Amino acid sequence: MKKDDYVVTFQSRFGKAEWLQPYTDKTLEKLGSAGCKRVDVICPGFAADCLETLEEIAMEAKETFLHAGGKTFHYIPVANDTQAYVGALAMIAEEQLVGGVGEGWDKESAKRDGEASASRAKALGATH
Repeated sequence: MKKDDYVVTFQSRFGKAEWLQPYTDKTLEKLGSAGCKRVDVICPGFAADCLETLEEIAMEAKETFLHAGGKTFHYIPVANDTQAYVGALAMIAEEQLVGGVGEGWDKESAKRDGEASASRAKALGATH
């Protein structure tokens, strides 16, 4: 895939403040107005579909693109609970948990380290 084959956009803006750009809605509007007939949209920042992906993207963004003149909007669901995704998460967890507590681990040293860390955090303003 070449850089010209895709565009990365941002859609989670709220209120009047500036947000990361280009904005998804404005980009889809521009693509539809420019004669782009089809877009395929995926939200790789999400592990599971939610209101933001299903309503704001699959429904509202689709309406924006079609209203601007686009013809086909295809929302690609995120990983959700697919076997491949859950398997990959399990593999990552297993890799990261191996050796988490080594032979040299000492309960009392760990407790002192935790207390020292909490003390530093409180000195910096932590309240709990």
